[in-house]
Amino acid sequence: MGFRPQRFSLASSKSSMTGFFEYTPPSYRSSVSSRPSFTSIPSMHSIGLPSLPPSSSYNSGFISQQKLRSTAPPLPVFQYSPPEIYDCILRQLTIFHDRVTSMSCETCRLRDLCALALVDRRWDRAVRPQLYHRVYIVGNESPLQAKKFRLKSDVRLKLLRRTLRERRVLAQHVREIKVPRLHPDGELVEEQTLSLVASLVMACPNLEKLVGFYPVFGHSFDRLTYALSTRARLKEHVWIIGENSEITERSRKQVPPGLMDLEQVDRFLHLHDAWDSLSTLFLFSHKQGVLERDVFVQTLRRLPSLQHLCISNFDMDDFDDVTLQTLPPLQSLRLQDLEGVTFWGLSEFSRTSSSQCIQQLSLIHLDIKYLSAISNLLLRLSSLQRFTLVQESSPEVGAGELVFQPVIASQRLQYVHWDILLPGSANENLANSIRAGGFPSLRTLRAPSDHDGLLQMVCRPRAQIILPSDKYSKAYRASNESNPDSLTQTLFTARKQAQRRIEEARKAATFTIVIEEDGTVQEVIDIEGFMGTIGSKISYTLDSDVAGSDNALIDFPDLVEGSKEVASRDGCTGLWNASHHTGKKWWSHTERYRYRPVDLQRFF
Repeated sequence: MGFRPQRFSLASSKSSMTGFFEYTPPSYRSSVSSRPSFTSIPSMHSIGLPSLPPSSSYNSGFISQQKLRSTAPPLPVFQYSPPEIYDCILRQLTIFHDRVTSMSCETCRLRDLCALALVDRRWDRAVRPQLYHRVYIVGNESPLQAKKFRLKSDVRLKLLRRTLRERRVLAQHVREIKVPRLHPDGELVEEQTLSLVASLVMACPNLEKLVGFYPVFGHSFDRLTYALSTRARLKEHVWIIGENSEITERSRKQVPPGLMDLEQVDRFLHLHDAWDSLSTLFLFSHKQGVLERDVFVQTLRRLPSLQHLCISNFDMDDFDDVTLQTLPPLQSLRLQDLEGVTFWGLSEFSRTSSSQCIQQLSLIHLDIKYLSAISNLLLRLSSLQRFTLVQESSPEVGAGELVFQPVIASQRLQYVHWDILLPGSANENLANSIRAGGFPSLRTLRAPSDHDGLLQMVCRPRAQIILPSDKYSKAYRASNESNPDSLTQTLFTARKQAQRRIEEARKAATFTIVIEEDGTVQEVIDIEGFMGTIGSKISYTLDSDVAGSDNALIDFPDLVEGSKEVASRDGCTGLWNASHHTGKKWWSHTERYRYRPVDLQRFF
């Protein structure tokens, strides 16, 4: 008797055929536990059954079952994506929140990261390092949060400290910390706040940066300074050296050196012992703060990884030409408001071997008298790519010196900020040097005090240099009331004068095109004039280092000032995301200042 194939219905074959064709991903562990376990059915040939013909009802049932399974929802898009995809998405999210034109704030960024972490475990593993890599706490506390946790002040700092102490794995991810600036002046920071920040620093073993919180150091012990001195991976630090009563009393009886006693010197030097990874160091004297010459030299020798150095506002007894010659090899150097640094010291410094590594050099208010010092620097610093010069008086050619063009030159220089407040021959000498081919690699020139437009003339022509936002600038009203020819260094006035030169050049026709046909003039076209040089590779710019500022250069007030954070106006409340379907409970938060991190590399 021959074998008669039986009809297999979809319902009857479901329990036997599903395990043969269906594959359950290993990630669906929760759903797999609720399903029955299936085993593969043996082949029909292995049990002695003949193969079914293609037109059999069994084959039609198999095709119907495949069609039904093909309509099942696909696996999640990110189920098997590599970690690089997650990192790329998170970087773009951070860029969206950090850009200058963004209406969001740090609270909004953290809220979005927390929402991503709740998607699934894969997102949680990707978000967690980013969530704690950069911890920025900005603005005032939420009254509801303080009431909820029954804390009077510093609620977020205390909660963060508790979390990092209890979960050491999260503390390993922290690289940057920004604590709220609730006092516009660093001297008014309470000792309790310093101790709280110090305990937070001690909870982060891999900390690299303490951002936006730079209290004054008065050569006395404090817990925050000690905590930072124990962080071996610290990469940048800002010293604001303040007054000390003992040093002030000692200065009335004797002259330097020797104003700092041995205990103060040893304490300051030992604070740098563990900073083998420190690459950026700022030294700023606040209200006649003292840091003597020997301390400068010994401190810099204890920092083997130092690459970027800024020294500002020290007296000539603390930092002078002799101290300048002892600087270690650096990539970036900024010297600002130093009475002891002269044109002779700069010329001698250009001869030292340590100066050959400098790629960025900024000389701010050093009152350099002779142009030869600047010429020697640019000529001998073979690696120099960015140069900044800001001062009131114009450096001139010395009496009896022979002048050959180019007066100043540099083969590798790409960026120049040239700001000489008082008119003189410095602008003319720079313009002539550019025309003579002294700067073949120069691509950007910023000159706020370009009185006669000599530097603008050697750059590429621009149709418009004034910004649409200039009419809302604070300097806009002041310029209408003051003398337009007055000397100033604000960028608004510089852009206004540069735009006026552009419009005046347009009034005069550069050349005229005459179109004739059969001896008859059909049309005459006047080509408007322009301000600049056709074919020049140099771009003339008057943009600020800090967005929205009227000052061209970034300065220490932009770094340490906390008035905007203390009294924030028109801060972020999450209103930009008010269209979210979950309503106000999702996007609303306490009004906080839209803090944007200040990169210390902008100072160079």
